[in-house]
Amino acid sequence: MMLKALLRNRFAGFLPAAFLPTVLFAMAVLVLAACTPSPDASVDVQSGRDVLAAMHAEHASDWYRTMTFVQTTIQHRPDGTADTTLWYEAMDLPGRLRIDIGSPDSGNSWIFRNDSIYVFAGGSVVNAGPTLHPLLLLGFDVYHQDLEETASRMDTLGFDLDVVHTAEWQGRPAWVVGAAEGDLERNQFWIDQERRVFVRLIQKQGPLTQEILFNKYEPLAGGWVAPEVLFHVDSTLTLEEYYAEMRADVTLPDGFFDPATAMTAPHWFSSDGVSER
Repeated sequence: MMLKALLRNRFAGFLPAAFLPTVLFAMAVLVLAACTPSPDASVDVQSGRDVLAAMHAEHASDWYRTMTFVQTTIQHRPDGTADTTLWYEAMDLPGRLRIDIGSPDSGNSWIFRNDSIYVFAGGSVVNAGPTLHPLLLLGFDVYHQDLEETASRMDTLGFDLDVVHTAEWQGRPAWVVGAAEGDLERNQFWIDQERRVFVRLIQKQGPLTQEILFNKYEPLAGGWVAPEVLFHVDSTLTLEEYYAEMRADVTLPDGFFDPATAMTAPHWFSSDGVSER
C-alpha cells in the first residue's frame, strides 16, 4: 500500500493508470540543473513556445549530456509516519533516464527511453508502455531536442502554451506558462528568467492539485543543480527528494538504458559504495 501511494503521489499525472496496481516500487524524479545564467533582456516572450525557445537558445551549446546521483527519498504517509529509501539515478540526454530502487543491483528499476517507460521488478520487465515525463522534458530534454518537439509534447500533456505571464518566485523573476496571473488551478510550469531553468510545476490530478518544487540550486560542473525537490498534493507535503554525489558528463556503461541489456550491463555505482568513473 505504501508503494502504491507513492506512485500515485509521484506519477499520477504522466504515467498510465494501469501501471499503478502492478508496480511494486517507485522511481525518483530527476534532478534539475542549469548552466551559469546569462540573461538577455531583449527576449520577447509572448507565448510558452517563446519561453522554451529562450531556454534552448541559452543552453543548447553547453548543457551536459549525462549525469548520475544518489537520492534520499522520504515518503510521508497519511498517518504521519515516513519511509526513507535510496535511489540510484542516471540520465543520458535527450530522453534517457534510469532509476534503481534500494540498491544498484536490486533489479527494481525504471527506464525512460524514447517516450516509453520500462518497469523492472526483480530483474524482469513487469510493465512497459508509452509515457511523457514533463520533468524530464522541461528539466533536460528542452536543451537537446528540437523546440517544436518539446512544445508538442507539453501541449499533449495539457499545458496551454498560448498563455504566459511574468511573476516572482523565491525572490527571482520567472515566466509562468499555462495560466493567467493569479490562477493556480490550471496546469502550469514556472521558469527562472535569468538561469532559464524550470523551478515549479502545478498540475491537476482529477480533483487534486500536485505542486513540484526544485529548490536550493548550487553549482555543478559549470552549471547548476537543485539538490532538493519537494512534492505537495493539495498543499500537503507528500515526498521529499535530496541528491548527493552529483556528477555531470560521466561515461555510462554500454547498454545501460537498453531494456534488453540493462540488467546485465555494468553499473556506474560500484559494490563498495564508491561511484565508478
